[in-house]
Amino acid sequence: MTSNQFDILVAGEINPDLILSGDVVPAFGQVEKLVDSAAMTVGSSSAIFACGAARLGLKVAFVGVCGADAFGRFMLDELSKRGVDISGVILDPALQTGLTVILNHGTDRAILTHLGAIDRLKAEQVTDSLLQQACHLHVASYFLQTSLQPGLLDLFQRARTLGLTTSLDTNWDPSGEWRGFDDLLSWVDVFLPNENEALALTGKPAIEVAAQALGRKCGLVAVKLGARGAMACRGEDVAWAEALPIQVMDTVGAGDSFDAGFLSGWLNGWSLEKTLRLGAVCGSLSTRAAGGTSAQPTLEEAMKYVPPAG
Repeated sequence: MTSNQFDILVAGEINPDLILSGDVVPAFGQVEKLVDSAAMTVGSSSAIFACGAARLGLKVAFVGVCGADAFGRFMLDELSKRGVDISGVILDPALQTGLTVILNHGTDRAILTHLGAIDRLKAEQVTDSLLQQACHLHVASYFLQTSLQPGLLDLFQRARTLGLTTSLDTNWDPSGEWRGFDDLLSWVDVFLPNENEALALTGKPAIEVAAQALGRKCGLVAVKLGARGAMACRGEDVAWAEALPIQVMDTVGAGDSFDAGFLSGWLNGWSLEKTLRLGAVCGSLSTRAAGGTSAQPTLEEAMKYVPPAG
C-alpha cells in the first residue's frame, strides 16, 4: 500500500465484553437465573475492528485510553496477541477500564455498559507523530467517545493534511439526537453506518435514499444490512452484496468485521463490488462463534468467497 509503518491507525475505545448466553430474561427482586455459558472477550467496536484488520494482514496501530487494571491488561494482551501495535495506548491508573455485559437470548441480546475510560480519549492525544506513521485513520463509536467529539473535525483535517485517508463508523446514538455530522462528513473518505444508523442520521424512509444522501456528503458510504448483506454508494455507482448463508452463533462485532474487510479491499484499490463483497464475507464469517474476534477470518479464508475479478 505505502511505505508507512502502519496501514491503519485506530483511534478508539477499549473495553472487554462479558458475554452471557442462555434462554433467560433478567429479573429484579434478587432472582438468580442460570445461563448456559460465559466468556470474557475483546470488546469495543474499535478494538474488534483493529483485530479484524490485523487478521486480514493489515498493519494496525491503536491509540486509546484504559485503566491500569485487570480489564485493561486483558484488552492490551489480547490486542497485542492479535498483532495490533498498542504502543500508543495511554494507561491512566486513576481510571477504570470500561466493561460491557452482553446477555445473548436467541438472535437478540441485551447490553449493559460501564463507560469507565471509554469516553476519555481526546483528539489532541492522537498526535501528528502517530498520524505520520499510518496511511489511514479509522474512528468508531463516535457517540460513546464524547471527549473525542469536540476535536474530531480538527483531527480528520490534520490527518488529511498529513496525507492520510479517513473512515468513520458512528455506532448507535444513545441520546437519539444524531447531531454533529454535516461538517465532519465532508472530511470522511469512507462512512460505515448500519441501516438503522443511516436512516436515523438522514431521516429518510428507505435505505437507498439514505445512502445516496450520505454519499453526497462524503467520499463513499457502505451500509451494513444485517442478514440482507450490505450496500455501498459512491456518487452514482451503487453496489450490493449478500451475506453468506451460514449458521449464526453470535452477531457481536459483525459490523466491525465488515468494516475491516471493506477497508482492506478499499485500501488495496479494489472495485466497489469486490470491496463490498469482502466486507460482507468478513462480517458473515465473524458470526460463527461467540465474541467479536474469535471467528474473524484471515484474508486467505475470506477470499474463498470473493470473486477474483475486480
